[in-house]
Amino acid sequence: MDVYRIKKNAEFRAVYKRGKSFSNTLLVLYVYMNKKNVNRLGVSVSKKVGKSVVRNRIKRLIKESFRLNSNYIKVGSGYDLVFIARKSSNGKSYVEINNSVKNLIKKAGLYK
Repeated sequence: MDVYRIKKNAEFRAVYKRGKSFSNTLLVLYVYMNKKNVNRLGVSVSKKVGKSVVRNRIKRLIKESFRLNSNYIKVGSGYDLVFIARKSSNGKSYVEINNSVKNLIKKAGLYK
């Protein structure tokens, strides 16, 4: 399954402004209903988290976790999900990031 991405700044801002947020120790998740019948993913990692190598690794881990769990996420009218990495996510393994992603999706009530 293809993962649809949120890339434009305006789309991120809309999700931050109108969406609902959920958080745990590693990540923050903003969820906003987009009425497009597809779930879209946005990932944001601040420079405070680490150098570009670290930030890109965290982005890859979040994207992969989302891709593998996307079958278990409700589609309904479609959601925009934006994950924001916290400083504490630096140096974490895939398993820890994956558990964090799953935990947030469950908190948001989007897990089938």
